Amino acid sequence: MSMRIAFVGLGNMGLPMALNLKAAGHRVVGFDLAGGARAAAQQAGLPLAAELADAVADAQAVITMLPAGRHVIGVWTELASLAAPGALLVDCSTVDVDSAREAHAMAAAAGMLSLDAPVSGGTVGAEAATLTFMCGGSDEAFSAAQPVLALMGKRIVHCGAAGAGQAAKICNNMILGISMIGVAEAFVLAEKLGLSHQALFDVASTSSGQCWSLTTYCPVPGPVPGSPANRDYKPGFAAALMLKDLGLAREAADGSGAATPLGRHAKEIYEAFDAAGGGGEDFSAVIKYLRQR
Repeated sequence: MSMRIAFVGLGNMGLPMALNLKAAGHRVVGFDLAGGARAAAQQAGLPLAAELADAVADAQAVITMLPAGRHVIGVWTELASLAAPGALLVDCSTVDVDSAREAHAMAAAAGMLSLDAPVSGGTVGAEAATLTFMCGGSDEAFSAAQPVLALMGKRIVHCGAAGAGQAAKICNNMILGISMIGVAEAFVLAEKLGLSHQALFDVASTSSGQCWSLTTYCPVPGPVPGSPANRDYKPGFAAALMLKDLGLAREAADGSGAATPLGRHAKEIYEAFDAAGGGGEDFSAVIKYLRQR
């Protein structure tokens, strides 16, 4: 059944996600304040609204994909009064857990179902509709959102109550940041020891060193043709975004009293890489920074 869906935030992730919903037959209207994002959406054939109120009017579901918690709170504050009664609000941004829970509270006060549903899979997953959604919210909200999320991703996990999706995303990306540095360090060491990239890959990818950062997103060109290393580290997931997520992990660790020494060190390494000008490259390009140390 076709739904009226508003999609707020049409950046590198949001636009392809919205287009997948449109391709599935839903009536999608997009909204973004950025001129570049609006131009890209128009070129892709996505209907746009001039104002947020116009985008969400009569929408049965509103999906947001925004840069940070303050943006989510700002938009959801408006949605609480603009969206139709009973609308489903889904935030796919990656933000801090406290902001996610605040957004849920606003939606509940307005009588709306809500879900925090950050994603994993990068721009490639957004375009191919193969994202993983990590969801926090009520059983009712999760059930209502599943058919919509299934058109944008291949795995949808209900992680728990409000904020649980963001908690899962933060933990997952801390693992990812740490593991990519570990894989990159191993290749740098292999280079110094005269071991070829392919030889290390052939051993580690089938041994105890196997991990996603190696077998799917290998940080050197050659062994995994689809990895960003083979396209001059053009980002699927930019280093600046990894730094943002590691910052969220550190804030969460500080707030909860969790010991995350490797997560902290990974953040420091990505901070240095970003300061050296690498923030716009894929996060796997951190190998270039490690070679220069």
